[in-house]
Amino acid sequence: MGCWKQEGNTWTFPTLVLCLYGFFNMMKPSEPFLTPYLTGPDKNLTIDEVTNQIFPVWTYSYLALLLPVFLITDYVRYKPVLLLQGISYIVTWLLLLFAHGVVAMQVMEFFYGMVTATEVAYYAYIYSVVSADRYQRVTSYCRSITLVAATVAAVLGQLLVSLADVSYFHLNAITLASVSLAFLCSFLLPMPQKSMFFHKKGVSETLPQPQKAVATLASNGPPSCQQQDEDCAAADTGPAPQQQAEQPKPQNHMLRVLVQLSRDLRDCYSSRKLLYWSLWWALATAGFNQVVNYIQVLWDFRAPSHSSAVYNGAVEAIATFLSSVTSFMVAYVKVNWDLFGELALGIFSTIDAGSLFLMHFTTNIWSCYAGYLIFKASYMLLITIATFQIAVNLSMERYALMFGLNNFIALVIQTILTVVVVDSRGLGLNIVTQ
Repeated sequence: MGCWKQEGNTWTFPTLVLCLYGFFNMMKPSEPFLTPYLTGPDKNLTIDEVTNQIFPVWTYSYLALLLPVFLITDYVRYKPVLLLQGISYIVTWLLLLFAHGVVAMQVMEFFYGMVTATEVAYYAYIYSVVSADRYQRVTSYCRSITLVAATVAAVLGQLLVSLADVSYFHLNAITLASVSLAFLCSFLLPMPQKSMFFHKKGVSETLPQPQKAVATLASNGPPSCQQQDEDCAAADTGPAPQQQAEQPKPQNHMLRVLVQLSRDLRDCYSSRKLLYWSLWWALATAGFNQVVNYIQVLWDFRAPSHSSAVYNGAVEAIATFLSSVTSFMVAYVKVNWDLFGELALGIFSTIDAGSLFLMHFTTNIWSCYAGYLIFKASYMLLITIATFQIAVNLSMERYALMFGLNNFIALVIQTILTVVVVDSRGLGLNIVTQ
């Protein structure tokens, strides 16, 4: 009976708490106004200091932390990393509110790099506490709530700035309160008993074929009530001598997992189709992150915040809404992606490039806003297609591994761009040329 109750409630409570955590983490009305805040009277930084000395630190710290955090997240079973993310959020906004100077803001960017590096724990957590047949539903809930929160935050920030004349400092105070609530929510999450790599319930070979991916997902989900009863009974009598002999030695377990991960990566990238989609993913994500990281600097250059009305929040809200619509459309458009996927990549990648040229050559802030809306919506459409095309051919473990490595490669490319083009120790080009 106890097992039945646990199975009935095992996904609803952690999903609800994780959705609340995601909502408060994304409820950051100050984020669209970061550049005007840093270059305004509160911090008195120059646009060159923000662009060439402060923002690049986020890229470097994100790159340095991503790979170790990815492995540690699975090893410690997610919840401790979510707590670490909450602490990093709070430290980031405390520094934004009360610290001054270039060095202090560079430290702030380091902690924000920790925030983004630990995002992997958010979606990975839920797969460790629900059965495979609920993956689609809980993923939809978690993604939807973050998009809603980002949209609400951007609209709220714009309304407070434009209509209530709220200062950027007080917007950051609201954000600090929101991320602090998220941190409190993370304490309510139950500790998972398994993870994808280091704490698996069972060991099974996974092959990159859709049929075997489904079988693997089912086998890695939480055991049924009947299985739990059997496990409880087995726990009372203790493991059989043969089972004890078959258990891997603790000191060799991590090495065994790392060797298996390397083999999985080799098998994944041996598929030409997966290799092409992954290559596009890495290149496009690097460019997207670079644009998103510096777009506020471009807007401030086209329409200086000290002498013009700022509509960053409204633009981010519309961009997030359009992105959610284009991503949602993929689920209902009946297209043979195996046949027309590369064509879609070519067409919308060209549109993305055209929107960047528009933002480069135009001197009108509204045209610049429009170019950003087109750019972000097109990217979100394509990344959704790429995610689906990769995920449909992989098991959950291999998808998580490939997702992490593709983002790591994207970050390496972005770091090279930052060092060469943005950093004051490199070319230090102006924002328009970038």
